Amino acid sequence: MEAPQIGRSVHRKEGRAKVTGQALYVDDVAPAGLLHGVTVRSPTARGIIKGIHFHPTVDWDEFTIVTAADIPGVNRVKLILDDQPYLASDVVNHPEEPVLLIAHRDRARAEDARRRVTIDIEPLPAVFTIDDALARREIIWGEDNTFKRYRVNKGDVDAALAAAEIVVEGEYETGAQEQLYIEPNGMLAIADRAHGVTVWGSMQCPYYIHTALAALFGIPAQRIRVVQMETGGGFGGKEEYPSIIAGHTALLAWKSGRPVKMIYGRVEDMASTTKRHPSRTRHRTAVDRDGRLRAMDIDFIIDGGAYCTLSPVVLSRGTIHAAGPYSCPNVRVTGRAVATSAPPHGAFRGFGAPQSIFALERHMDRVAAAAGLSPEEFRRRNFISSGETLAVGQTIREPVNMPALLDRALALSHYREKRERFARENARGGKSRKGIGLASFMHGAGFTGSGEVHLRSLITVEVSREGAVRVLAASTEIGQGTNTIFSQIAADALGIDCDDIEVARPDTLDVPNSGPTVASRTCMVVGKLVETAARGIRHTLVDSGYLSVLYDREHFRAACERYVDAFGALRATSQYQPPSGVTWDDEQYVGDAYGTYAWAVYVAEVTVDLTTWETRVDDFVAVQEVGKVINPTLATGQIEGGVAQGIGWALYEDVVWREGRMANAQMTNYIMPTSMDLPSIRVYFEEVPYPNGPAGAKGIGELPMDGAAPAIFNAVADATGAHPTHLPLTPERLMSAMETIGA
Repeated sequence: MEAPQIGRSVHRKEGRAKVTGQALYVDDVAPAGLLHGVTVRSPTARGIIKGIHFHPTVDWDEFTIVTAADIPGVNRVKLILDDQPYLASDVVNHPEEPVLLIAHRDRARAEDARRRVTIDIEPLPAVFTIDDALARREIIWGEDNTFKRYRVNKGDVDAALAAAEIVVEGEYETGAQEQLYIEPNGMLAIADRAHGVTVWGSMQCPYYIHTALAALFGIPAQRIRVVQMETGGGFGGKEEYPSIIAGHTALLAWKSGRPVKMIYGRVEDMASTTKRHPSRTRHRTAVDRDGRLRAMDIDFIIDGGAYCTLSPVVLSRGTIHAAGPYSCPNVRVTGRAVATSAPPHGAFRGFGAPQSIFALERHMDRVAAAAGLSPEEFRRRNFISSGETLAVGQTIREPVNMPALLDRALALSHYREKRERFARENARGGKSRKGIGLASFMHGAGFTGSGEVHLRSLITVEVSREGAVRVLAASTEIGQGTNTIFSQIAADALGIDCDDIEVARPDTLDVPNSGPTVASRTCMVVGKLVETAARGIRHTLVDSGYLSVLYDREHFRAACERYVDAFGALRATSQYQPPSGVTWDDEQYVGDAYGTYAWAVYVAEVTVDLTTWETRVDDFVAVQEVGKVINPTLATGQIEGGVAQGIGWALYEDVVWREGRMANAQMTNYIMPTSMDLPSIRVYFEEVPYPNGPAGAKGIGELPMDGAAPAIFNAVADATGAHPTHLPLTPERLMSAMETIGA
């Protein structure tokens, strides 16, 4: 038997190919006869298309041009409500909405041509804010501008509020955030009526694209093939949007009969694609004189943009996480996703939970102050424990020890000593002030509610006669380490080395549908299927008598040779089955929202410059319980990266909207933190193995996005005495918050 592979920081499977330049991204591929595609977009937020005009100085016969009239199937992106057209035909509902496509063999000429197309649009009234959408003075979607509503009810909130000794109210806002992955969106397609459609590209979810293309072209699914190329990051931005660019590229290939490639420039990618949903959350919280939570009334609203896309699912997770890791007898959460005249918002790491958790954890500090307690003591008194129920009625069955996580985070950050010292130093005056703040939270791993049951994910493990093991799954490697952890999981289950494991490239012609690479599900849900199938292979070899219980690599290879010679193919398939006792009611919105949660306490230390009102994070401690760590280096990198994104969202990344259009869609004026702007991010894990995860692992990819922003805001409040509520906390917003307290 080889040494255990899980728990070791083995090298990334694709690392050598990436650092040597051997790895191929979609823009590295240029088949013969290639055309370059571009998109002509609406300059108007909302209006009626009256005509499309082509400049007479251009020889348009040299170009392939596609409009909505050329679509052979359904002109709707298949997702949830299927309300978004691939190409607008009669009306436009947001700036940057695609209207027509152009392709030419010369990329520069294609770019020049799209500037010589004019779209004549008769403007219609538009809606640009959550408040305007709720006011319904202009209906831009459905009957009331609302994509989706959820209501969570536990106990009698109104009675508890009426009887409460202390009630604290607050309103909190978060802005959009650009994923800013290293590689912009890009696709390559070949398509014709005889052979169907094949696309290669940068993506997270090959089967999303596969389903969407079958509907777009009106052809059987077996004539669609989707292949993931090396992908330079996603963070959710390559979950649903690639269905659009894949469709556009394939339409141009279908009409031209030539290979077509579309690669977005950075400005187009930032201006046109999905972002994190802006949000507004209102809290009314009742506590007794002992600082015990009695009621939480939460109104959570997200801005979905012009089309539904994934807003209902984002809203769902944000709604479920809105009451946090606390025990409260009376909870009401009202969640709504509304339409505005901006490009649709979509998936982004955390998927709604960062928005609602930011509001909750900022508010909890204010409630603690009203109850006369320190932030840490207030949380300690209200943490949920095993056997208690969350707002959605889910009873916590797993071991949960939030007080222990809190104690460890406080000790590692020297929280109490620094809080007292900073208060003394700030009182002396000076040009800056220091503060320290914390946030406690949890994040559900896997799809919400019955989502995993509906997906019915499949994976296969196959072994060659020579003992080479191949894992077939649609889960994508987008920088987070999928290939590596799947190799470790399979190797451990088989008792061999992870160097003997190959993870197949996600290609819908080859791999089964293991579901999308989202929702902190890749390691926990799909990794468990990999473990189960690999164990199935091992049991088959042992039960057949070809392999003893104790063996090494050579014995394993010899057993595979004997088995294949005797019986043929050696492979095992595993399909998702929900853990026993897990139930969810989609209609009533109660039950086991997630099979398990990861739990965390984060502490941020900041310095605020009283001249420029800039905030700098000086130190960051992240303590989390994640089941079992498969690869310590990769897991630490996930936390560090998520915290870094959280710092950017909290302090720097301000999407500026002008009539529905992103006005700062360039990396020169959309400010994100560089390595020089980030503190030491100190990462610590607690391990409490989860029985339904591979080797006990839970999902961790989204978790770190949730806690950084509220911890930073609470630290700023500690430093300044202000109560900032609008994220990101730019110097201008902090200065305004200070003015409200007369500082």
